[in-house]
Amino acid sequence: MTDFATETETHRHELRVHCYRLLGSFDEAEDLVQETLLRAWRGRGTYDGRAGLRAWLYRIATNACLDHLAAHPRELPVLDLPAASGSDLAPRPDVAVPWLQPVPDDVLGEVVARETVELAFLAAIQHLSPRRRAAVVLRDVLGWSARETAAALETTPASINTAVLQARAALKEHLPAQRTDWSAEGSDEERAVVARYMAALVDHDEEAFASLLREDVRCSHAPGAGGHVGAEPTWYTGRETVLEGWAPALRGPDAVAFHVLATRANGLPALATYVRLDGEFRAFGLNVLRIARGNVAEVTTFSPVVFELFDFPQVLPVG
Repeated sequence: MTDFATETETHRHELRVHCYRLLGSFDEAEDLVQETLLRAWRGRGTYDGRAGLRAWLYRIATNACLDHLAAHPRELPVLDLPAASGSDLAPRPDVAVPWLQPVPDDVLGEVVARETVELAFLAAIQHLSPRRRAAVVLRDVLGWSARETAAALETTPASINTAVLQARAALKEHLPAQRTDWSAEGSDEERAVVARYMAALVDHDEEAFASLLREDVRCSHAPGAGGHVGAEPTWYTGRETVLEGWAPALRGPDAVAFHVLATRANGLPALATYVRLDGEFRAFGLNVLRIARGNVAEVTTFSPVVFELFDFPQVLPVG
């Protein structure tokens, strides 16, 4: 029994990532991994070894997530978002999924394929029904066969094939076009753009800041991000609109001092931003950047609540 517990524990990390894909919330994913391992322990007498322990645990985890979603149904808000016609940006910004949480790259691990944990992908699959979401993750992310997926979801291969085809069609409405044009993860180009972006904020260099933004750049704020308190996310698009929104913070009597720490989230560069208030730097928001062809194409800002996931403090001393 000790060996069984030890062996199941070795799969904790990949199960947590799997649950994260299905739920969009890393906090909930951790809870569901615990539930998965508990269910596995209780059902250890039914494990016959034929399917392999890993596949058996994934089946348990998938159904634990489906049970959780059935017990805690949630709906996406109906938002009047700007159209993405003619743009390679996502038709819907990531913050249109209020429960979506960014996660540090080092927590996700190097073996995780970037495109399967990007915020755009995670947000897109949240628009699918839970069972379609599970089917497409098992088939297209894990590479399971229709028969294996059907066994896990207790249905038929024909039903799985239909569900996956419908899910793929639905995902095209929510995933960005031309994803291959985004800057390669960790590339010199990406690092250079991020460094210039950080410097422009700290130095209050509006000209440099403007030069980094794509003409159709889009910024979006999750509820509570950057002082935007409320139940609804906010968003704005276009370089001039973004510059107008940032102008008060970069110049004039209301200009604020920024402190910025670089990190990575979901395969993309991210910045933990702080503003100086009352002699200290206070957490302002986590900005996740999408860079395309040498410019910032999209900035998604999350509430400082997520700083805990990245081991960033809420307050930094000045100096």
